[in-house]
Amino acid sequence: MHKDVKKIMISHEEIDQKCQELGKVITDYYKERKTPPVLVALLKGSVPFLAQLIKYIDLDIEYDFMDVSSYEGTESVRDIRILKDLDRSIKDSDILLVEDIVDTGHTIQAIIKMLENKGAAEIKVVSLLDKPSRREVDVQADFIGFEIPNEFVIGFGLDFNEKYRNLPYVGVLKDEFYQ
Repeated sequence: MHKDVKKIMISHEEIDQKCQELGKVITDYYKERKTPPVLVALLKGSVPFLAQLIKYIDLDIEYDFMDVSSYEGTESVRDIRILKDLDRSIKDSDILLVEDIVDTGHTIQAIIKMLENKGAAEIKVVSLLDKPSRREVDVQADFIGFEIPNEFVIGFGLDFNEKYRNLPYVGVLKDEFYQ
Protein backbone atom coordinates (compact mmCIF):
# COMPACT_ATOMS: atom_id res chain seq x y z
CA MET A 1 0.00 0.00 0.00
CA HIS A 2 1.26 3.49 -0.89
CA LYS A 3 2.50 5.52 2.11
CA ASP A 4 -0.05 8.34 1.42
CA VAL A 5 -3.04 5.96 1.46
CA LYS A 6 -5.11 5.63 4.64
CA LYS A 7 -6.80 2.40 3.48
CA ILE A 8 -7.56 0.40 0.37
CA MET A 9 -11.27 0.73 -0.37
CA ILE A 10 -11.50 -1.50 -3.46
CA SER A 11 -8.76 -3.95 -4.48
CA HIS A 12 -7.55 -4.51 -8.03
CA GLU A 13 -9.09 -8.00 -7.92
CA GLU A 14 -12.47 -6.56 -6.94
CA ILE A 15 -12.23 -4.00 -9.76
CA ASP A 16 -11.42 -6.71 -12.29
CA GLN A 17 -14.32 -8.88 -11.09
CA LYS A 18 -16.71 -5.91 -11.33
CA CYS A 19 -15.45 -5.09 -14.85
CA GLN A 20 -16.21 -8.68 -15.88
CA GLU A 21 -19.74 -8.35 -14.50
CA LEU A 22 -20.31 -4.93 -16.09
CA GLY A 23 -18.88 -6.15 -19.40
CA LYS A 24 -21.43 -8.97 -19.54
CA VAL A 25 -24.37 -6.69 -18.62
CA ILE A 26 -23.28 -4.09 -21.19
CA THR A 27 -22.77 -6.76 -23.86
CA ASP A 28 -26.25 -8.17 -23.20
CA TYR A 29 -27.85 -4.71 -23.28
CA TYR A 30 -26.32 -3.67 -26.59
CA LYS A 31 -26.90 -7.08 -28.22
CA GLU A 32 -30.60 -6.41 -27.58
CA ARG A 33 -30.25 -3.00 -29.29
CA LYS A 34 -28.48 -4.61 -32.25
CA THR A 35 -26.02 -1.71 -32.60
CA PRO A 36 -22.76 -1.59 -30.67
CA PRO A 37 -22.10 1.60 -28.72
CA VAL A 38 -19.41 4.18 -29.16
CA LEU A 39 -17.69 4.37 -25.79
CA VAL A 40 -16.83 7.95 -24.85
CA ALA A 41 -14.28 8.01 -22.06
CA LEU A 42 -13.60 11.11 -20.01
CA LEU A 43 -9.89 11.84 -19.66
CA LYS A 44 -7.85 11.28 -17.65
CA GLY A 45 -9.49 9.42 -14.80
CA SER A 46 -11.53 6.88 -16.73
CA VAL A 47 -8.62 5.47 -18.80
CA PRO A 48 -7.72 2.55 -16.47
CA PHE A 49 -11.42 1.69 -16.09
CA LEU A 50 -11.97 1.84 -19.85
CA ALA A 51 -8.93 -0.36 -20.48
CA GLN A 52 -10.11 -2.98 -17.97
CA LEU A 53 -13.78 -2.84 -18.97
CA ILE A 54 -13.40 -3.23 -22.74
CA LYS A 55 -11.64 -6.58 -22.26
CA TYR A 56 -15.01 -7.94 -21.14
CA ILE A 57 -17.37 -6.30 -23.66
CA ASP A 58 -18.04 -8.88 -26.35
CA LEU A 59 -19.07 -6.47 -29.13
CA ASP A 60 -17.44 -4.61 -32.02
CA ILE A 61 -17.11 -1.36 -30.12
CA GLU A 62 -15.41 1.89 -30.99
CA TYR A 63 -14.18 4.44 -28.49
CA ASP A 64 -13.22 8.07 -28.35
CA PHE A 65 -12.16 10.52 -25.65
CA MET A 66 -13.21 13.85 -24.23
CA ASP A 67 -11.19 15.86 -21.76
CA VAL A 68 -13.26 17.98 -19.42
CA SER A 69 -12.26 19.84 -16.30
CA SER A 70 -14.44 20.51 -13.30
CA TYR A 71 -12.17 20.01 -10.28
CA GLU A 72 -9.60 22.05 -8.41
CA GLY A 73 -7.89 20.01 -5.72
CA THR A 74 -10.60 18.00 -3.95
CA GLU A 75 -13.65 20.06 -4.90
CA SER A 76 -15.84 20.31 -7.96
CA VAL A 77 -15.93 23.92 -9.14
CA ARG A 78 -19.14 23.34 -11.15
CA ASP A 79 -17.64 25.12 -14.15
CA ILE A 80 -17.29 22.46 -16.83
CA ARG A 81 -14.60 23.26 -19.37
CA ILE A 82 -14.08 21.18 -22.52
CA LEU A 83 -10.35 20.74 -23.06
CA LYS A 84 -10.65 18.09 -25.82
CA ASP A 85 -13.75 17.28 -27.83
CA LEU A 86 -14.57 14.10 -29.71
CA ASP A 87 -12.63 13.31 -32.89
CA ARG A 88 -15.71 12.02 -34.73
CA SER A 89 -19.37 12.65 -35.33
CA ILE A 90 -21.74 10.77 -33.03
CA LYS A 91 -24.93 11.70 -34.85
CA ASP A 92 -27.43 8.80 -34.57
CA SER A 93 -24.92 6.73 -32.54
CA ASP A 94 -25.58 4.95 -29.27
CA ILE A 95 -23.15 6.35 -26.71
CA LEU A 96 -21.84 4.69 -23.58
CA LEU A 97 -20.21 7.42 -21.51
CA VAL A 98 -17.37 5.94 -19.42
CA GLU A 99 -16.64 7.76 -16.16
CA ASP A 100 -14.40 7.02 -13.20
CA ILE A 101 -16.73 8.51 -10.57
CA VAL A 102 -20.12 10.20 -10.41
CA ASP A 103 -19.87 12.70 -7.57
CA THR A 104 -21.94 15.93 -7.66
CA GLY A 105 -23.33 14.97 -11.07
CA HIS A 106 -22.57 18.31 -12.71
CA THR A 107 -19.96 16.92 -15.13
CA ILE A 108 -22.12 14.01 -16.28
CA GLN A 109 -25.14 16.27 -16.68
CA ALA A 110 -23.18 18.75 -18.82
CA ILE A 111 -21.61 16.04 -20.99
CA ILE A 112 -24.94 14.28 -21.55
CA LYS A 113 -26.48 17.58 -22.69
CA MET A 114 -23.53 18.16 -25.04
CA LEU A 115 -23.80 14.64 -26.51
CA GLU A 116 -27.56 15.11 -26.99
CA ASN A 117 -26.84 18.36 -28.86
CA LYS A 118 -24.41 16.45 -31.09
CA GLY A 119 -27.25 14.13 -32.11
CA ALA A 120 -26.55 10.94 -30.17
CA ALA A 121 -29.36 8.39 -30.54
CA GLU A 122 -29.08 7.15 -26.95
CA ILE A 123 -26.73 7.96 -24.08
CA LYS A 124 -26.02 5.57 -21.23
CA VAL A 125 -23.43 6.03 -18.48
CA VAL A 126 -21.14 3.44 -16.94
CA SER A 127 -19.18 4.55 -13.88
CA LEU A 128 -16.67 2.62 -11.83
CA LEU A 129 -17.67 4.55 -8.71
CA ASP A 130 -20.82 6.29 -7.54
CA LYS A 131 -20.88 8.68 -4.58
CA PRO A 132 -24.63 9.46 -4.22
CA SER A 133 -24.20 11.29 -0.90
CA ARG A 134 -22.51 14.15 -2.82
CA ARG A 135 -25.08 14.42 -5.63
CA GLU A 136 -26.29 17.95 -6.35
CA VAL A 137 -28.16 17.30 -9.60
CA ASP A 138 -30.55 14.54 -10.59
CA VAL A 139 -28.35 12.21 -12.65
CA GLN A 140 -27.70 8.53 -12.25
CA ALA A 141 -25.30 6.16 -14.00
CA ASP A 142 -27.01 3.30 -15.82
CA PHE A 143 -24.26 0.80 -15.00
CA ILE A 144 -22.41 1.21 -11.68
CA GLY A 145 -19.39 -0.62 -10.37
CA PHE A 146 -19.30 0.37 -6.71
CA GLU A 147 -21.28 2.76 -4.55
CA ILE A 148 -18.88 4.41 -2.12
CA PRO A 149 -19.15 6.67 0.95
CA ASN A 150 -18.09 10.31 0.98
CA GLU A 151 -14.34 9.82 1.31
CA PHE A 152 -11.65 11.30 -0.93
CA VAL A 153 -10.52 8.42 -3.14
CA ILE A 154 -7.47 8.04 -5.34
CA GLY A 155 -6.01 5.33 -7.54
CA PHE A 156 -7.12 3.41 -10.62
CA GLY A 157 -7.29 6.69 -12.55
CA LEU A 158 -8.48 8.95 -9.74
CA ASP A 159 -6.03 11.60 -8.68
CA PHE A 160 -5.16 14.31 -6.22
CA ASN A 161 -3.34 17.11 -8.04
CA GLU A 162 -2.48 14.65 -10.86
CA LYS A 163 -0.80 12.15 -8.51
CA TYR A 164 -1.79 8.59 -7.55
CA ARG A 165 -3.63 7.74 -10.82
CA ASN A 166 -1.39 4.71 -11.35
CA LEU A 167 -2.28 2.92 -8.12
CA PRO A 168 -3.82 -0.47 -9.03
CA TYR A 169 -6.62 -0.09 -6.46
CA VAL A 170 -9.01 2.58 -5.16
CA GLY A 171 -7.74 3.92 -1.88
CA VAL A 172 -8.57 6.69 0.57
CA LEU A 173 -6.01 9.48 0.70
CA LYS A 174 -4.71 10.37 4.16
CA ASP A 175 -6.43 13.52 5.44
CA GLU A 176 -3.23 15.51 5.96
CA PHE A 177 -2.61 15.66 2.20
CA TYR A 178 -5.71 17.68 1.37
CA GLN A 179 -7.06 19.34 4.54
